[in-house]
Amino acid sequence: MKVKISRNAAKMLLLELNKEEHGGKLLRVYITHSHGDHAHYGMGIDEPGEKDVVVSTDKGIDVILEKDNELLDGVRIDYFYTPEEGFAVTNPSKGNHGDH
Repeated sequence: MKVKISRNAAKMLLLELNKEEHGGKLLRVYITHSHGDHAHYGMGIDEPGEKDVVVSTDKGIDVILEKDNELLDGVRIDYFYTPEEGFAVTNPSKGNHGDH
């Protein structure tokens, strides 16, 4: 499974992940709901479980994904400053380029 994190997103994620209260927990990307051939995604700070796989990224951030969930393979995490500041999780490999 693959996860891509943009430079801006990595910077913001590391600020959060390195907080003392997270005590070594990892970033989780999950599906909030899916319909048709695509999904909508969420993120949280968590620990991996039996149904999970931990994916290393080129930004040094490990990400928890649910094993064997095709809609999670290939997710991309971006952070935008405009028009509205915040994270965006998409999966271009599955034809999902943002919310609709």
